Amino acid sequence: MPLGAPSAGGTAYEGAAARTVRGIMEYARWPQRRDPMQLCVVGPALHAGQLGAFRMADGRQVQRRNVAANVAALVGCDVVYLGQLGVPLQRQLTAAVRGRGVLTIAEADPANASEAMFAFTYQPRSLSFRLNIDAVSRSGMKVDPRVLRVAKGGL
Repeated sequence: MPLGAPSAGGTAYEGAAARTVRGIMEYARWPQRRDPMQLCVVGPALHAGQLGAFRMADGRQVQRRNVAANVAALVGCDVVYLGQLGVPLQRQLTAAVRGRGVLTIAEADPANASEAMFAFTYQPRSLSFRLNIDAVSRSGMKVDPRVLRVAKGGL
């Protein structure tokens, strides 16, 4: 995803991160339809400044919640966006929601050691992600193969 201009006080990756998360969500199918959906930002996040409330193409409302970096805080989350957390804690959090129909995205784990479904990777002029097929298959969700277009800036 190409970068835009940084927002005041934000990073150059914020807009691309928000567009990428939205794109991934549009190509994901949850086991149960929920409206509104809860997008939970876990811990401190450098690039989540433009992740806010929005409406998906099918009309569902998405609400953002900032939550503590612990398993109990993830109750009710449909999407877990892992901020700047250590890999062991990220692994604990992704394991806690595995099989529960929760989309997981790691902001600070380019090698995807956290076992999140998606892990952001940063280049000087763009943002992309790695897709963890095993994590998707264990999630209870379906992700359309066209999600790879998001990685190539196809939205």
